[in-house]
Amino acid sequence: MLQTIRRYALMLVVRPVARLLFGLDTIGTEKLPTQGPAIVAANHNSHVDTLILLCLFPSHLLPKLRPVAAADHFDKGGFGSWFSRNIIGIIPIKRGGASRHEDVLAGAKEALARGEILVVFPEGSRGEPEEMTRFKTGVARLVEFCPAAAVTPVYLQGAGRSLPKDARLLVPFNCTAVVGDPISWSGSHHGFIDELRTCIEALKQQAPPLRWE
Repeated sequence: MLQTIRRYALMLVVRPVARLLFGLDTIGTEKLPTQGPAIVAANHNSHVDTLILLCLFPSHLLPKLRPVAAADHFDKGGFGSWFSRNIIGIIPIKRGGASRHEDVLAGAKEALARGEILVVFPEGSRGEPEEMTRFKTGVARLVEFCPAAAVTPVYLQGAGRSLPKDARLLVPFNCTAVVGDPISWSGSHHGFIDELRTCIEALKQQAPPLRWE
């Protein structure tokens, strides 16, 4: 029942509002995974990045999509936490305070084992608009755990202007998503991360000028 509620809430409310606010342009969406286990990895400038990525997939795949999100932002209790977990479908990840022997990626690994599609942001936290910070190795550890899960790179443009880090007011701006060819596990954490970053930087060069300046 909850999965049905989630699918229709995303399909009838969240995605139409996101498309109205961001006038989303897309390139290469045919390269997105059509089944799991799979991972979609994008640059991260704004809290709206997740909503934009959810707009890229057909409605029948929405129940399979599981964004990985920071627990300190999206799982603090109350209605916001319920909405994030049950409607957006996040897998909360601890960014600090985990014990030495705790696997903070356990929830994400379980989702891959169930054949779901993870949405991840390798930077871990939001950078300045249209800038990328250092990629962390979490996504490499996930694909090492599940080599069958190819990683599809996506470059998001414009979201950092709509709701940049520390901003409280969302401003409608045109956004673009450019999807690249999936990459597979290379056998090296840092080698894989370098390849993924190179792919996303190349997609950035393919992004057209934004329509709303």
